[in-house]
Amino acid sequence: MSDEQAQWQLVEYEGFEIHVAPSVKGQTEQHSPQPGDRFTYVGYVCHPGADPKLPGHSVPFHADGEETFKSADDALYEGVHVGRSIIDGTHPDLTVLPLVTGGT
Repeated sequence: MSDEQAQWQLVEYEGFEIHVAPSVKGQTEQHSPQPGDRFTYVGYVCHPGADPKLPGHSVPFHADGEETFKSADDALYEGVHVGRSIIDGTHPDLTVLPLVTGGT
């Protein structure tokens, strides 16, 4: 599923926006989830109103490797949790520091 087709959810946190789009793992086109489907997510953190398509305006993230979830809600919950860890500075690899120091 392309980012344009994704059903993005927005959560405001500590002056940033966390955008997360859960989807069926391996899904190539939009369709209704079927029993037994596993879910994943993509997301990004940005300042309110920022354009995530512009370089340096967002911090993208996604589920690790083959990590999957039983439902879209579970994937959404985990994606928001990861977004919060990026903002809080507790994520091991990602940070919002470039967004803060870059002025975007």
